[in-house]
Amino acid sequence: MVENKQGEVPDELNKNVYVDSVAEIEGGQLVKGYDFNKGVDYEAVFKSYINTGFQATNLGMAIEEVNKMIKWRLSDEPIAEDENENFKDPEVRKKTRCTIFLGYTSNMASCGMREYLRYLCEHKMVDCIVTTTGGIEEDIMKCMAPCYIGDFALKGKTLREQGLNRIGNLIVPNKNYAHLEKWFLPIV
Repeated sequence: MVENKQGEVPDELNKNVYVDSVAEIEGGQLVKGYDFNKGVDYEAVFKSYINTGFQATNLGMAIEEVNKMIKWRLSDEPIAEDENENFKDPEVRKKTRCTIFLGYTSNMASCGMREYLRYLCEHKMVDCIVTTTGGIEEDIMKCMAPCYIGDFALKGKTLREQGLNRIGNLIVPNKNYAHLEKWFLPIV
């Protein structure tokens, strides 16, 4: 605390630094993580992410949005006056679901997220995949040979001398690319 010669906090400092907080933050949610003393309830853990803060909040919001998409049916919506006749049928409306698109970049296929993506596709939890050519290439490579956990700080020159490549904190041996080329070149 800054004091003037008489031992008092200068008015200018009080006015600019010690501003009273508002009584309530409009629309604010309390930050609170999951209480593991209640036991491990994965659904409750995922729900708690939205109030955890940092990236967990974004993950929590994404989980909520995905759950809305999974739950949604056309029957949840009122019938519009100009609705297609087929979609006025209550049974058709109950069976008409949200079309779920899943977009991902190549690094998601290279890392452990590939197994999540595979599961979602295998169990028909997505309707359409949008990815890059690299996403397809890395997926094929991961089927042929593993990637390894490394470190973001590994030196590219040192790795190159060892026949290794770095994708973020993943290590991909050159032989993985050789396997891909050996498989792919005869096709093209």
